[in-house]
Amino acid sequence: MKNKKINLSTKNEITWCPGCTNFMVLESVKRTLKNIIASGIKQKNIAMATGIGCHGKIFDYLNLSGIYGLHGRVLPVALGIKLGNPKLVVLGFAGDGDTYAEGMSHFIHAGRYNANITLIVNNNQSFSLTTGQATPTSQQGYKTKAQPLGEFNHPINPIKLALASGATFVARCNAQDIEHTSKILEQAIKHKGFSFIDIIQNCLVFNLEMNNLDNLMYKINNKNNMKKAMELAEKWNYNSRKIKIPIGIFYQTKRPVLEDHFKNKIRR
Repeated sequence: MKNKKINLSTKNEITWCPGCTNFMVLESVKRTLKNIIASGIKQKNIAMATGIGCHGKIFDYLNLSGIYGLHGRVLPVALGIKLGNPKLVVLGFAGDGDTYAEGMSHFIHAGRYNANITLIVNNNQSFSLTTGQATPTSQQGYKTKAQPLGEFNHPINPIKLALASGATFVARCNAQDIEHTSKILEQAIKHKGFSFIDIIQNCLVFNLEMNNLDNLMYKINNKNNMKKAMELAEKWNYNSRKIKIPIGIFYQTKRPVLEDHFKNKIRR
């Protein structure tokens, strides 16, 4: 099947802010899915779950089946889809507030379960849809209407959390590097197990201080070396504009997936 015959667009009007990096994430996802479909996977066998936030509008712009879920509940919805039909390729689209605040417990356990699903997190370090409140990855000192004195708490590091939780594919991407992001997404989707990609992106309206980090980013490609993965994860703490930021694959390994455990139990 040739890529030009694959229609992943919809007729819905795109309502993201003009110039939003969500357009770039959408383009990366489309490029990836065209390659996945061209390799033999049917478009009808790809499903998605989304959360609430600017990222979630991707549900309206991708010609895929799926469920527009609740805030923070992308992973349980994706997991339900996968267990309901293990033959589906399941993608979860979430935001940093969506995943690392309300959805934190689901995020941690997703690593433990290792279901064969892919979680894509758009991380702009703010709750941008609800006027820019701080999320768990916002830098210290970030001032908002809800926190006029600034964010006191140190940001969490989702890469380290994913590694510690047992995720078998862990990566970080730059939304503005469409080609690199698309390649990482394709590897994540083809990986058998829980794949997690944290996509660093700008917001044009809120938390402008953490925009335009591109010149700090450098590409990595670590595989199953956990010690090296943790060292790379600690290179950047989501709190600084002065530290080099590794992007790419931090860790990839193999272990049995959740669906196979169920299949084995049923066969017995």
